[in-house]
Amino acid sequence: MQGIRVLEVAQFTFVPAAGAILADWGADVIKIEHPVRGDTQRGFVNMGGFAMDPNRHPLIEHPNRGKRSVGVDVSTPGGQQVLYEIARTADVFLTNYLPAQRQRHKFDLEHIRAVNPDIVYARGSAYGDKGPERDTGGFDGTAFWTRSGIGHALTPEELGGALSQGIPAFGDSIGGMNIAGGIAAALLHRERTGETAEIDVSLLSTAWWAAGASVTQGLESGETMRSVLPDNATSVNPFMANYLTADGGIINLCIVSPTGYIRDTWEHLGLAELADDPRFNDVLPLIENAEAGVRLIAEAIRARPFEHWREHLKTMRGQWAPFQSLVDLGADAQALANDMVVEVEATDGGKPFKVVRGPVQFNHEPLQTTRAPQASEHTELVLMDLGLDWDRIAELKESGAIA
Repeated sequence: MQGIRVLEVAQFTFVPAAGAILADWGADVIKIEHPVRGDTQRGFVNMGGFAMDPNRHPLIEHPNRGKRSVGVDVSTPGGQQVLYEIARTADVFLTNYLPAQRQRHKFDLEHIRAVNPDIVYARGSAYGDKGPERDTGGFDGTAFWTRSGIGHALTPEELGGALSQGIPAFGDSIGGMNIAGGIAAALLHRERTGETAEIDVSLLSTAWWAAGASVTQGLESGETMRSVLPDNATSVNPFMANYLTADGGIINLCIVSPTGYIRDTWEHLGLAELADDPRFNDVLPLIENAEAGVRLIAEAIRARPFEHWREHLKTMRGQWAPFQSLVDLGADAQALANDMVVEVEATDGGKPFKVVRGPVQFNHEPLQTTRAPQASEHTELVLMDLGLDWDRIAELKESGAIA
């Protein structure tokens, strides 16, 4: 994406996350922020029950690393004119503002295309840019988690309530990746045909795509799958279940198709004799005797601690995984070997801040990025690059159009 300029007029994580991915890929992403308060998310003092340091803020660093910030009040004529001057130089316009706000502040499709007919215009929304709820706002907690059915599917019925979304900006981050992919396709289309495009991604459609197989099954049968509590979990395949270790850890076996894995699996579980037991020596009897198989595996795994199984099962041919927390993953050798965590300079000058790399990698190259900008940090630099002289910049500052 080197040489591609993205103009982002967006807040929170959904849509800014797309800008972060494009910046990871080499694009010059210019983030427009309010001259006084910046991105509203900068004011969040709490995330999931944890107090946030404004200088080391995950909800700012994660979706905004690698960008430049320009303070513009898009509600003023002067600010709108500055926005248009940046738009003339941009390849992509990125926004998650509602239709009424886009019209009121004159940066809807027709306004931006009037100054740059070739620009790719990308919108992120809660529920889509068509239909009766086009003007309804939302967050990933409403559109992605609650309304979509994701929260329902992941909440065991026995709870008698609803699980809250345990990961802030969960759907936002997935949706941002979808937007970035759509923009990449639109830029390729423009290069090949000379035609530009509008892009729409909603949090609702992001959730339904992520749950697509279950949604299709539900539409086909009229019934929906749901998570169950551990005590109520059953398995038709004893090689597909969660098992407790001696010290309370959990090992997940996920050998979906046991053919060719049966003997090796029993041997690794310390139950080599079962590889010759007619109840468990082939796929069909293994499934027919699943309940007995689960009991035997549970006893074997419960006899040793988590770290034993974590090391011992590394040579097992079948698929398995240790049940880890998000913090555990930060020390996972495989995650680190694949550059999944990147260190950036911290705003407060302290130890480097760790951010998660986007899932797409090119040629095994390490990611080079910078910290998220402070609000309005690059206003003068960007505007001077556009050719605005200092007198005009000073005049715009004096009027409150920029910061």
